[in-house]
Amino acid sequence: MKELQSIINQYIEKGLYPGVEWKITHREKAFQGKAGCLNLLTGKPLLSNSLYRIWSMTKPIVSVVILQLIEEHKIHLEDAITDYLPQFSNLKVLKYNNSDISNVVDIKNMPTIKDLLSHTAGFSYNFLGDAVAKEYDRVGLFHSSDTTLEEEINLLSTIPLLHQPSTKWVYSVSVDVLARIIEIVTEESLQTQLEKRIFKPLGMQDTGFSVTPENLYRLMTSYEYDPLHKKLNEPSSSPQQIGEIGYPTNISTYARGGHGLFSSLEDYSKFAQMLLTGKTKTGTKIISDSMLKMATTNHLEPSFFPLEIRNFDVEVLEENDLEPYGWGLGFRVMMDVEKAGNIGSVGEFGWAGASATYFLVDPKNDLTAVLMTQVLGAENTLNKNFVKTIYQNLN
Repeated sequence: MKELQSIINQYIEKGLYPGVEWKITHREKAFQGKAGCLNLLTGKPLLSNSLYRIWSMTKPIVSVVILQLIEEHKIHLEDAITDYLPQFSNLKVLKYNNSDISNVVDIKNMPTIKDLLSHTAGFSYNFLGDAVAKEYDRVGLFHSSDTTLEEEINLLSTIPLLHQPSTKWVYSVSVDVLARIIEIVTEESLQTQLEKRIFKPLGMQDTGFSVTPENLYRLMTSYEYDPLHKKLNEPSSSPQQIGEIGYPTNISTYARGGHGLFSSLEDYSKFAQMLLTGKTKTGTKIISDSMLKMATTNHLEPSFFPLEIRNFDVEVLEENDLEPYGWGLGFRVMMDVEKAGNIGSVGEFGWAGASATYFLVDPKNDLTAVLMTQVLGAENTLNKNFVKTIYQNLN
């Protein structure tokens, strides 16, 4: 732990992160630490209950609710999205990756629930480099802090897919579609369902789509990394930058599937620990062991590899962090430890968030680890050194 503290202190001293907080649980023994501050201007130190925008670490939580609904036979993996969202019935597919947005062909098969969980549905993301991503940005998909999830999904249904469903892997807004399906199937808001099914049973009292005014002092300020000058700035809201996406602190109607949650280190660690067994600490079932195993097994064809997420302004990835991984039903899944520099173990799974938050679950080693900070476009070595240090010191 001293080694990890020393490594993270160096990142803080170089001004690469305002503050970093982490927790590692190995065979029920917990190790945690923190460094830095909540706000660079005030220098206010990190608290033991600091709050963070967890961005895409929202996705695994929403995905678990979908897995629960599958177990309850309320939905099925092979159900088409049009079974729940008929507004997608006229969906078309872009003819070529960078066709004009109106140059489309007919869809061959409607995306399924499985496609949505696996990011093979054909959707894109605002910050990617393709024509569909640019169209999302042009129409302001998810830019608003005031719109409902229903309104955003209705807007999404008017835009063509990037590729035919089940033909390739593209990281996408598909979990937002799943979130809306949760609302339709349960006839309740996403907020209510997450509270009932995940947050309350796990005691995640600091996790939700809003932060009350009296708790704002606990929220880490968001920054964006400037690689040219190697310093932190306020997040940019120029076209196709992730900072354009709405992420309000306290609007009661706000909910998203792919981002939007606030959480704490302690809360997300409870979620990560649950993913080892499918149960809460007191033994209450969240999802079955068999469903958990299925969700954390690769579901992609070999032709889909290597997985890659490349922002619109990146020509070639210097290093592809996803190369060792496949994709399950809501999680990255380690398949090739050699490609990960022999760090980790086969079957390790998890995900990360746009502001450099990160988590892993390793059933083989009875290990979970969560890292919290708040930097968009962060330099890319922190989570690697975090993971490397954990595995080098496991024994």
